[in-house]
Amino acid sequence: MNQDRDDIVRIRVADFDVGIIGLKLAMEKISESSSNMTDEEIQSVLLDLLSSKNYIPSSARNDYGKAFIREFRKFLGQPYEEDAGGPISVVVVGPGCAECNRLEQSVMVALNELRIPASLDHITDMKRASKYGLIATPGLIINGEVVSGGKVPQINKIKEWLKQAVRQTNKVK
Repeated sequence: MNQDRDDIVRIRVADFDVGIIGLKLAMEKISESSSNMTDEEIQSVLLDLLSSKNYIPSSARNDYGKAFIREFRKFLGQPYEEDAGGPISVVVVGPGCAECNRLEQSVMVALNELRIPASLDHITDMKRASKYGLIATPGLIINGEVVSGGKVPQINKIKEWLKQAVRQTNKVK
């Protein structure tokens, strides 16, 4: 598989979840030299690096820049401002192992196929993750409810849980 295809990350940009090619590589590339850079400089560098492989509309450039800064802060393990995301909140919990990453990718596939707007976070800090009370990882939390722990569920099961979360969210409105 093409390395670019392996490095597609889904992030929240304004009101939309978008796939970004090469984000992890770009963040790794600038992480060592970023300590003396302002957020605006980091944003500019990331936008320049990522514009060559991603469609970034000029009218949404500022929104993409803010999203890149948020993702870069997450990457560095620094505090960041949470994006509200969609009506569904999905959290993958795990130390960043292959199974945890596979679960995150499965969730992305399910969200894309169902076209459900959602915020997706992958918590690798086990102290932060302990609040969910999981016995084993990887864990999957949808709208604050633990739906799976210790395995990577089939995509069809993930889709069922996501559809159920949408139905419950729509009932609340």
